[in-house]
Amino acid sequence: MTQLKHAEYRPRLVDDLVDDFLSTFGAVQIDGPKYCGKTWTAEAHAGSAIHLDQGEARRLVEADPQVAIVGEQPRLIDEWQEIPSLRDAVRGTVDETGNRPGQFLLTGSSTPPQGSYVHSGAGRIARVHMRPMSLSEMGLSDGRVSLGGLFEGDMGMFEVDTPIEALARTVCRGGWPATLDRPDRAARLICRQYLESVCLDDAPRLGKSASLARRALVSLARNNGTAATRTTLARDVAFGETSAPSLETVDSYLDLFRDMYLIEELPGWDAPLRSKKHLRTKPKRYFVDPSLAVAALGADERALLGDLQTFGLMFENLCLRDLRVLLDSSSDFEGATLGYYRDDTGLEADVIIQMPDRRWAAVEVKLSENKVDEGVASLLRVRDRAAANGAAQIPPPSFLAVLVGRTSYARRTREGVFVVPVTSLGT
Repeated sequence: MTQLKHAEYRPRLVDDLVDDFLSTFGAVQIDGPKYCGKTWTAEAHAGSAIHLDQGEARRLVEADPQVAIVGEQPRLIDEWQEIPSLRDAVRGTVDETGNRPGQFLLTGSSTPPQGSYVHSGAGRIARVHMRPMSLSEMGLSDGRVSLGGLFEGDMGMFEVDTPIEALARTVCRGGWPATLDRPDRAARLICRQYLESVCLDDAPRLGKSASLARRALVSLARNNGTAATRTTLARDVAFGETSAPSLETVDSYLDLFRDMYLIEELPGWDAPLRSKKHLRTKPKRYFVDPSLAVAALGADERALLGDLQTFGLMFENLCLRDLRVLLDSSSDFEGATLGYYRDDTGLEADVIIQMPDRRWAAVEVKLSENKVDEGVASLLRVRDRAAANGAAQIPPPSFLAVLVGRTSYARRTREGVFVVPVTSLGT
């Protein structure tokens, strides 16, 4: 196979999953935000490639779609959404070959409009969701705590030392592969220009207002990690204007940012599998990477260190990013979902990990050691509340954990709650 892998490529947790899917399905589609490393990851597994964000390649494929299809396999079609009908061509080719595994890789940084391709590709095209790099992929976590091990009750005690200043720097830089070796100022500037491109290029191209897109991103950053209502977002966007946008307009911008993989929702969770609260609890919204929320606010490390409440929300965003990367990159967690718990008394757990076999775990996120006891108490109440619901017939949690930024020791408390430094979390 032709070697397309870049010499500077850093292995990603999703690599094993891509290999697994290529050995099973005719095509693998890798979705995710721009700049998160999809193309380099796909090229590390591809035999040949065509890049449709390059004008000449796109013109050739528009004239003759077979230009995109023919080539050494796995054949990478990068930014396939530029010509969405190609997905149907890929599906058709896979069908014609009896669904022979490993023929195509598709990468895309936005969701094409409904109706731009005909078939879903079910059974032929497997989907992988990529995100910016986790701390372990960047070499900023030593990986001494295995997420899978926590489900088995396995974690020893050890000493750690992560300065709060280093956490602030990590939050502001984000997990973008191309910024790993760049100075802090350059990394922050790249994140800000990323959002400028969304507002000034992508939004107008899709019929949206650049100024409303910018205001909406700032509002989402202000409300990062909360279940802010559409009305709240509309009031934010209208600040200083004569009238607020309609809720339908707000929805259209939220759809835009979701379709570009800029924001993700964390749904509500309740113990009974068929509980209506899954649908009735408002979702929390997070940026795909905390650096984008920081950039939208025009902040930097010093600003976060001077506003620990905002810092805490951005740190929570970082933890959600890493948990999603770890869960979505391993076949051991296939079918696992994330949610959050909040009941009518105000009792909360920041993250619930739900496994398909009904195992579950509750996680609280705390920026520093001085809030760990508070997190432990909250988790114990969530555990007891779930156990008190006899109708749910839910098993006890596999584990309870406080995911913490600044602490001196990874440990298990006397109540049995794990205290896990995020800089030690791995697969």
